[in-house]
Amino acid sequence: MEPALITVPVGIPMVALVGSNDAYLRIFEKTFPDISITVRGNEIFANGDLVQLDQFESLIKELLVLLRAGQLLTEDAVLRSTAMIKHDPIEHPAEVLSLNILSNRGKTIRPKTSNQKRYVEAIDDHTITFGIGPAGTGKTYLAVACAVDALERSAVQRIVLTRPAVEAGERLGFLPGDLTQKIDPYLRPLYDALYDLMGYDKVHKAFERQMLEVAPLAFMRGRTLNNAFVILDEAQNTTTEQMKMFLTRIGFGSKAVVTGDVSQIDLPKTQVSGLIDAERVLQRVQGIAMCRFTSADVVRHPLVARIVDAYDQRKTPSA
Repeated sequence: MEPALITVPVGIPMVALVGSNDAYLRIFEKTFPDISITVRGNEIFANGDLVQLDQFESLIKELLVLLRAGQLLTEDAVLRSTAMIKHDPIEHPAEVLSLNILSNRGKTIRPKTSNQKRYVEAIDDHTITFGIGPAGTGKTYLAVACAVDALERSAVQRIVLTRPAVEAGERLGFLPGDLTQKIDPYLRPLYDALYDLMGYDKVHKAFERQMLEVAPLAFMRGRTLNNAFVILDEAQNTTTEQMKMFLTRIGFGSKAVVTGDVSQIDLPKTQVSGLIDAERVLQRVQGIAMCRFTSADVVRHPLVARIVDAYDQRKTPSA
């Protein structure tokens, strides 16, 4: 079998593809241990296992697409591209990593996994989208990015972010301050996402103009939300009644995204999660998309994905 020959186009320095001090080349060699890889000038020679050889060629072609588009490769981008190719050889990492969701404050927000790309596309194509999966998969952050983009394009007139305050009973009453101060800890992650995407000053101006609203889920009752981008976060902690109440708030010209992690339900054990119930009841309803994330979509420290897998694999102890 003749070795594969890949010629790097003129104008793309080999170091951009293999990394400084061959950092990316070492990733290739670790990912595809059954092939040998040699770099000479602007050419890459590879030989060995046919399956891994095909995957390696596909990976290099995808990385070259990113480089030709003017994107600088990072270790994270290389690792995610190799993971996508290894998982599905017909996957196109360049399409995933070059999809611009929002450009703001000198940075561009893009999906980092295939599931994240499908999630963003589902939000664009559907009135209501569910994002269900473990912590760190970007469910809330990407939804807020899509909402900010829609607001800046005038596709909606305001953003409404909400979460259930599961401690809204006795224990919340013991917290200091007025109602706003009591519920603030539950809404803080939503504020953090807004500040990161828009900047502190811009967020506060948007609040003053009533273009942004962050409120606990209980405040949604009795309202109709027209021309709004509405996000319900931590939806695993809604009851079935609360979930139905939220979904029926959606008015004309609005979008809704519901995010949650069914492995982190804080409701009493006798209470059915509104998120689990909604996934079962609404999965075939036209206009609603259900997107599932796994540990492979975790975009935090790599250890987080391993922690998620460890808990998923743990057997439930017998009573």
